[in-house]
Amino acid sequence: MDCGIITSKTVLLFLSLVFWAAGAGLAYVGSQVLSSYDTFENFIQNKYTVIPAVVIIGISVVMFIFGLLGCCATMRESKVGLSCFFLIIMVMFAAEVAVLVLSFIYQGKVNGDLENSMNSVFAKYDGEDPETRTVDLLQTKLQCCGVRNYTSWFNTTWYQSHNGTVPESCCKNVSTPCTGRLDQLNLLNLEGCEAKLEHLVKDLLKYAMLVILGFAIIKFFGMLSVCVIACKSNSRRSGYQPLYA
Repeated sequence: MDCGIITSKTVLLFLSLVFWAAGAGLAYVGSQVLSSYDTFENFIQNKYTVIPAVVIIGISVVMFIFGLLGCCATMRESKVGLSCFFLIIMVMFAAEVAVLVLSFIYQGKVNGDLENSMNSVFAKYDGEDPETRTVDLLQTKLQCCGVRNYTSWFNTTWYQSHNGTVPESCCKNVSTPCTGRLDQLNLLNLEGCEAKLEHLVKDLLKYAMLVILGFAIIKFFGMLSVCVIACKSNSRRSGYQPLYA
C-alpha cells in the first residue's frame, strides 16, 4: 500500500479518535464557562459573552457522531463517506476559527462590562434578595471585598445603614467572630472582587481558545489527508501511474 495512503489513513483514524476525545474535552470546557457565567451572571451584563461556550458545547455533541463516520469512511476508502467527512471537518474548522475570533473580541470587553455591572449590583446590596446572595457567594469564593477593594462599600446604602460595616462575606473566615467592622481589618479580605473575577473569566477564555486552536490545527491536517486519500483512490481507479512509479 502507498506510504501516502497509510500515513493519511493513520491521520484520519487518529482524527476520528480525537473527535471523540475532543467532544468530551470541549463539553467540559463549555460547561465550565457556562457554570462560571451562571454563578456570576449578575455581574456580566453582556449576554454575548456566553456565545463561545454555547458554540463549543454544540460542536462537542456532533463530534461523537462524526468520529464514527470518519472511522468507517477511512477504512473503506468510501468516496461519498470521505467527501462528507471532509465537509464536516471544513465546517467545524470554520466554526472553531469563528469561536477563536469571538473569544478574542469578548476578552477585551470583559473589563468594562464587569466594572459597570458590579458597581450596580453592589450598590443594591441589602442582605436579602438573590443579587445579595450572589455578592456574598462572589466575595466568599474569591476571598475579596467590594468592587475595587473594601473601601468600595463606603458609598453604598448597606454601609450607611449598618453602622459603617461591610458584609460578613468579606470576612476571611466565617467561623471567626468577625462582624464586618472596620476596626477588624485583620479579619477582612481587603482586595477587590473586580480584578479577581476579571482574571477568572479571562483565564477560562484563554483556556478555551488554546483548546480550540489545537483542535483546529488537527482538523486542518485531517482535510489534507482526505484530499490525499481521494486523489490516490482516483488514480488507482483510472489506471493512472505517476511519473515516479
